[in-house]
Amino acid sequence: MEIENLNSGYSSSQNEIRDENGMIKVRVVIKCPNPTCSFKKSFKNQFHRSDIELLSVSLKCFDWMCCERCGELLNLDLEFKI
Repeated sequence: MEIENLNSGYSSSQNEIRDENGMIKVRVVIKCPNPTCSFKKSFKNQFHRSDIELLSVSLKCFDWMCCERCGELLNLDLEFKI
């Protein structure tokens, strides 16, 4: 009985590790390359590894974003925690 309790505790902690490892955390910083403009925004998100296609769709949307103040194409910096 004690062995069963020990094994069930181990498997639940192992499942938590798997869930945490299945997530990819992303930090996005969007800023204007124009030195006279101070536009800068940052976002954080996380998603499962199985949803990697959603990231590519989001990046395609960011590709054509322009600064609302000066009209320059915005720089996109990505930071991943895998």
